[in-house]
Amino acid sequence: MALMSIYSSTPTLFVLLLIGNIATWRRIDLARVNMACIPIFVALLILTLVITLRSTDGDWDRLEEWEAEYVDNKRLDLELETERKRLSAASLNLSSEIRRHVNRETVPALVEQYRSEGMQYRRTHNLFQSLIIIGSLATSTVAGIAETPAPYKWILVGTSFTVGLSAGFTGYFKFRERSFYLQQTADAIEEEYSSVTLKVGRYRDSTDDESALADFTQRIEVLKSDQRKRQQQLDQPTEARDGA
Repeated sequence: MALMSIYSSTPTLFVLLLIGNIATWRRIDLARVNMACIPIFVALLILTLVITLRSTDGDWDRLEEWEAEYVDNKRLDLELETERKRLSAASLNLSSEIRRHVNRETVPALVEQYRSEGMQYRRTHNLFQSLIIIGSLATSTVAGIAETPAPYKWILVGTSFTVGLSAGFTGYFKFRERSFYLQQTADAIEEEYSSVTLKVGRYRDSTDDESALADFTQRIEVLKSDQRKRQQQLDQPTEARDGA
């Protein structure tokens, strides 16, 4: 409930300030009200951004503190057990076939990781895009008022700064592209996993399970390598990508 209140109070406060100033223009001086509410609006906006960036995939009920902690602990336990399994397999000097089987067991966790990261980037992108849309409309509305008084100038400055900041973050960090590539890689890996398990697709005519597993392992490594390369390209500055 507290999270829902924070998410809803930010746009509500902005709309109330905008309507109140327009309705009382040249009749009531709301300068003191604006000076008191604008810092609160900015604080709520920053808090909303922080909460969104730290949120994980799941429903609103799962964002409650005790449930989030429970899920995080279970995920950590699963990662630790998976890592112990891999380390144990490495220390036993197992054959390549067994190592491929062990590696295949980690594929579902890898898919979940990519999708979780992609969802986080997608939410961040949607948040900044919402700020850009709302801020652009608010800026145009305030700027269209003739003889803009002092309170409107503060609103105009705040919304313009928010739009510029959101556009800058979106263009530099490319959250949408990161989310797209992660989701694309996760879908491709899941498709390969289902194909080798059900003996369909490229593995339909395979009669040797070990050969099919070897092809599957090679394909997964290629997909992971392609994802790392795309990630590195996105991490490079725009000038470096253009020069390349």
